[in-house]
Amino acid sequence: MERWKPLLDIFLSSATPESDASLWLKSYSGSASSTGITTLSFISLLTKPLLVDSSTSPSPSSPPPPKTVMWIQTLPNMVQSRILSFLLLDHSRFCAADLSKLAKNVLRGEREVDFWVRRAARNLLDVLSQTRSGYDRVASDEQSKLDDEFQAIPSFLKHAAAAAAHGGGSLLPWLPLNPSSTDSNADRLTRAAASDDDDSSVEMVEVGDSKDDKLDNDIVLLDAEVDGGSGTLDTQVQKMAETLKGQIVCFESTSKTVSLASEMRNLCMGRGRDSRQILALIEPWNADDQTAAILISQLTKPDDEELGWPSHVLSSIVLPKLIILEEPASRVLIAATVEYSKLKPRAAVNALLFPLLHRREGINRHQCDIITKIIKECLHPAHVSAFFQSLLTAENSERRFLTAPGHRHLLLENMVWTESAFSMFKNVLDHNIQLTQDSVDHLVYQAVQLAEKYAKSLKFGNFLLSLVNKCRSMLIPHKQLLSGAVGHTNTLVTKSVIAKLASV
Repeated sequence: MERWKPLLDIFLSSATPESDASLWLKSYSGSASSTGITTLSFISLLTKPLLVDSSTSPSPSSPPPPKTVMWIQTLPNMVQSRILSFLLLDHSRFCAADLSKLAKNVLRGEREVDFWVRRAARNLLDVLSQTRSGYDRVASDEQSKLDDEFQAIPSFLKHAAAAAAHGGGSLLPWLPLNPSSTDSNADRLTRAAASDDDDSSVEMVEVGDSKDDKLDNDIVLLDAEVDGGSGTLDTQVQKMAETLKGQIVCFESTSKTVSLASEMRNLCMGRGRDSRQILALIEPWNADDQTAAILISQLTKPDDEELGWPSHVLSSIVLPKLIILEEPASRVLIAATVEYSKLKPRAAVNALLFPLLHRREGINRHQCDIITKIIKECLHPAHVSAFFQSLLTAENSERRFLTAPGHRHLLLENMVWTESAFSMFKNVLDHNIQLTQDSVDHLVYQAVQLAEKYAKSLKFGNFLLSLVNKCRSMLIPHKQLLSGAVGHTNTLVTKSVIAKLASV
């Protein structure tokens, strides 16, 4: 156990545990015979069975029997997640069968598994399922429901295939093809490829929100207003939407609000992008925070495509409230938003974080607090790093997000820099998020440009201090330029920033 302490210290305290652990393990690979440090021995340590007390308040007369868990499961959740992420990064150096067995045992343990530990284990299984070829699978009697999820044909495809075989229909009915006009879909595709002018050979159909709403279809840069676009909706749908609009501003009881959410979902489902027009007619952002919280919790399902319906829910209910926020948001709204964002993190990024950071006036401190909370509690650090890289460096044509219905005029195509924006980046850096080099380059550029404007701002000064502390190695090319910018500031932390920069 003693020989593994340096590696465990890396997982516990390193800012880049995966890469540091990989380098540490590689450095000992040549002397494995003398040190006993091998990939096999590390897996053996992680999977070592231990007996633990299964009760927090055991009864002296009949104490519950101890349970057997793997050694890795006795570690803090953060360390477990980092170890599994490291195994994902360096999976080619380990026995794939051992890694697969480890990940499965983590997921199907009797204890409740932490969100990030579960996600890291599933990511590891995903990669192994794509690369596995030269090792035996676990015996069928040891397989669990998780095996079906990652290794077997999805049950919905089995049912669809059976239904298609008996009914003569298409196995994939949501594809943009009309099978009724030909006996063979293969022949139809061949004719379509041979003649681009034969429009009658292919019929485009609507793709429902809960299926495969794609990014390019539903999330676009400053998407066009949909408030006045009800012309494509039939009269019956418009009337139902107007009725719901009147009901949504009157909170009577939780049960009635749950029923209202069900009606909204039934009205919108299967209508593709028209669901945004329907939500625009209903105007759910006018509901009070208690009603909004109930609607948010009811208007989703675990299998909803994140960039479809969940994004519409957040952009139509939550975003309009947050984008005009000038005082602390209610706890009930924040709690509901955070829980939804944990379930649908990609929707939160595209329907909340991107639009808020493109607010015409820039974010204020209340919006900064909410953004920071979502980033810390709902997103994986790697996703946060990718998000900020896109926010800071992507071209306008590449940066896509949903806008709030009726609130497009409150957004700009580029991020607006304020004191609160710098506070947000300080919070992110203090949370040990590893930004990419091009993201750091852009932050330095903005700091240099705005140093005189925020010369006396303590928030700006604290941001600079965190930037120097957390991104030291990435600032080497900018040391002289950043030193000149810091020299223009006059805050309580200016001397500290200058001293830190001197040691870069």
